[in-house]
Amino acid sequence: MLDLPIVRGTLTAHRPLADLTWMRVGGPAEVLFQPADVQDLSAFLAALDPAVPVFPIGVGSNLIVRDGGISGVVIRMGRGFNSIDIGDNTVTAGAAALDAHVARKAADAGFDLTFLRTIPGTIGGAVRMNAGCYGTYIADVLQSVTVVLRDGTITEMPVDALQLAYRQSFLPDEAIIISATLSAPKENPDILHQRMADQLAKRDETQPTKDRTAGSTFRNPAGFSSTGQVDDVHDLKAWRVIDNAGMRGARIGGAVMNTMHSNFLTNAGDATAADLEDLGELVRKKVYDSQGIELQWEIKRVGHRKGEKPA
Repeated sequence: MLDLPIVRGTLTAHRPLADLTWMRVGGPAEVLFQPADVQDLSAFLAALDPAVPVFPIGVGSNLIVRDGGISGVVIRMGRGFNSIDIGDNTVTAGAAALDAHVARKAADAGFDLTFLRTIPGTIGGAVRMNAGCYGTYIADVLQSVTVVLRDGTITEMPVDALQLAYRQSFLPDEAIIISATLSAPKENPDILHQRMADQLAKRDETQPTKDRTAGSTFRNPAGFSSTGQVDDVHDLKAWRVIDNAGMRGARIGGAVMNTMHSNFLTNAGDATAADLEDLGELVRKKVYDSQGIELQWEIKRVGHRKGEKPA
C-alpha cells in the first residue's frame, strides 16, 4: 500500500469501484480516500507525496472505470461536502450535493435552477463539465468555485478563471472542487416545481432512465459557443449521426447502443468496461467513416485496462 498521511476520514486499499459508478463496471482504486471534511482533505493533500496521482469522483454518473482500476488515490467526497445553503441572492452547494437536490431546494426558496433537475450527478461534476440542458448551462449561473489545490491550498476561483466551454472547464491540474456558488432568477416556487415535474416526464419519455447508462455518451458535434449555446448552422445531434451510421442497437459483449436513444451507451447486464469503451470507439469509427464527423466522448474513461501496465 502507498505510504499515506494519517486522516480522520477513511482510507481503503484496493477498493472495488464498480458499485460506485452508474455503469457498474471497472476495477479497484489502488486507494480510496473518503475525507471527513474540507480540512481533512486539505491536510491529506498537503502531506501526500506529490508524485502520487489523485482523482476525484462523485457518484460516478458520467464515468467508466477501466477494468484494471485506477492507480494512486481516488477521492470520493460524501456527507461533509453535500451542504446546500440558500442566501439572499445565491445558492452555495457542496461538490457532493446532487444536482437534483440543489434544483429542488433552490426551487423551494424561489430560485430557478430547474435545469439541474434532470442532470445526473453532483455539483462538482456539473461545474467541471459545464453541464446543462433546456438551453441553460452552469456557465450561465456560476459565480465562483472553491477548490483544494494539489498542495492542499484552499482557494476561491471566479467563474471567468474556469474558462467554461461546451462540456468542459479548465482547472489547475488535480484541483478538487469542494463547493460552488450559483446565482439564478427568482420565480414562484410552485411554477418551478411544476416545471421540473414536466421536465422529468419529458426525460422519461425520451431517455432510457431505468437502464444502466452514464448519460449522453458523446458530445453533440461542433457548433457551440463558450457558454454552450448552439450555432444553428451546425446544430447536429450525436444520436442522429449515430443512427445515420447504422449503430443504434449495436452490441459488443454486454454493451449496447440503446435502442430508445442511441447516444446512451448501456450495460445490458454483463458488460465489462472494455466492452463499453470498445463499442464506443467502434461507433466513433463508423460515424467518421460514413460522415466524416469525429465524435468526442462526453463520458470520462479513467484508469487502465486489465493486464495493461499502469502509466
